[in-house]
Amino acid sequence: MKELSTEDLKQLFLTVFQPRESDRVLTIIADVPDDAVPDHPKWRERREMAYDWWMRAIAFKHDMGLERLEIYYYPNVGSNNNDLPDTLYHWGGNPRDLTADILRAEGMAVPLADVMTETDLIIAPTEFSATAPCKMLAKQYDFRGTTMPGFILEMLPALSLDYGKVHERIMSIKERLDAAERELITLTARGADYIIDCDLRHRTATPSSGMFHADKVVGNLPSGETYIVPYEGEIEGDASRTNGEVPVQFGDEIVVYKVVENRAVEILTDGEQSARERAMLEAEPAYGNIAEIGHGILGDFGCTAVGSLLMDEKLGLHIAFGRSEHFGGIVSPKSFNNPKNVVHIDRVYVDSLQPDILAKEVKLFYPDGREEVIMRDGAWTV
Repeated sequence: MKELSTEDLKQLFLTVFQPRESDRVLTIIADVPDDAVPDHPKWRERREMAYDWWMRAIAFKHDMGLERLEIYYYPNVGSNNNDLPDTLYHWGGNPRDLTADILRAEGMAVPLADVMTETDLIIAPTEFSATAPCKMLAKQYDFRGTTMPGFILEMLPALSLDYGKVHERIMSIKERLDAAERELITLTARGADYIIDCDLRHRTATPSSGMFHADKVVGNLPSGETYIVPYEGEIEGDASRTNGEVPVQFGDEIVVYKVVENRAVEILTDGEQSARERAMLEAEPAYGNIAEIGHGILGDFGCTAVGSLLMDEKLGLHIAFGRSEHFGGIVSPKSFNNPKNVVHIDRVYVDSLQPDILAKEVKLFYPDGREEVIMRDGAWTV
C-alpha cells in the first residue's frame, strides 16, 4: 500500500477526531531539514504525504464540518520532543525540496501562537517528534491532535486497523496499571538478568488508542499503547521507589544504566557507547529520568517492525528516558541545562530493535497483595 484512497483518508480523519460542531480548522504541521540535519528520502516522502493529505482533505472538509484546512512548515528543532519554534511558515507548492533556508527566505511567517489559537485539530507528521510540545500546547490553546514522528509509508496498513478493538485491549492494561503500585520488569541481555522495580504510586496510566475525541488530547498515530510515568519523587518526604538496572542495546554494545530513585545515575558498562551515555548523564542529569513505561500491543494485531520508532514502539514494551511533563510527570525542558539536549527517547524491547535483549517478565503488584504477570518472554499474557 503506497497511499490511502481519499475515502480511506476521510474515514481515518473521522475515526481519529470524531469532529464536533465546534471544530472549524484542521492544521497540518511538518518540519524541514537544514544544514545541521540534512534531508533524506523518507523525510522527503513524509513532507509530500503531508502536502497530499492537505490537498485531498480540502475536498471533503465539509463532510467533516470544517471550514478550513491549513498546512505550515517549520525548521526542525534538532531533537525529539523539543519545543516548537515561535514561528511557523506558509509555503506555496510541493515541499519536496523545501529547506529551512528557503522557508525563512521565501515563506510567509506566522507566529506559533496565532496558528495554535486558530486551530481545532492538528496533525503533525514530522521528522523529530512534536508529541511533547503539542501535548502542552493543546492544554494552553484547547485543540486536539495526533503526532506522527518518523512516519513512513510502510506504516499505512496500521492506519486501517480496527481501533475500537485496539482501544479495548489497551484499556484492559490501563485498568491494571491504575490499580497497581509496582511494576517489576526483568530484562535478559546475553544471559544476564537485569531488574528495574518501577514505582507506580501517585500515577495513572494514559491510553493511546488512535482516537483523540476528548478535550485537549494529543497522541501518536499509528497508536496502540498504554503508558505510565513512574512516580518521580516530587512529594516532599516521599522519594521514588524506582530502582534497579536497565540494559539498552546500541549496535553490538549493551549499555547498562543504574537507576536510583527513578534516575539513571551511573553507567555500569564500558565501551564507546557507554562512554557517550556516561557523558550525557553527567552533562544532563534530566536525561536519566525514567520518563515512561510503555505497553504497546500492535504486535498482537499482526503489525511488524518497519524500522521507525513511531510504529515499532507500539509493538511491545518500551522504557523512555528524559522529558516527562507532557505525560503527567515533572521533568520539563527547564529541567535540562541546554535547550538543545531536551529529549524524550524510547528504548523499545522488540527483536528488530534490540535483538540481544528480551523482556523476560513484567509483573504487577497490587496494594492488596496480589501479583500478576502481564508479559512473559516478550508476549503479553493479558
